[in-house]
Amino acid sequence: MTKETFMIEEISKEIVCLLMEEHCMDISNALRTLYSSDTYSKLSDIATGLYAQSTAYVYEYLEHELLTGKMA
Repeated sequence: MTKETFMIEEISKEIVCLLMEEHCMDISNALRTLYSSDTYSKLSDIATGLYAQSTAYVYEYLEHELLTGKMA
């Protein structure tokens, strides 16, 4: 596992927990929400560098996407 992959997985895990807490989602819905989002697509693309940002920063992008239907 590369450092980048590890960071992506850690941020993903933390975001799923936030979705469960803040949006009262069960784990299946939280995983589906994250993995089907444009935010996750950008997060998992190492070229974007989004994986190197904080969980809170990435979560803001996801929150915006959930509210507006598109990434910030």
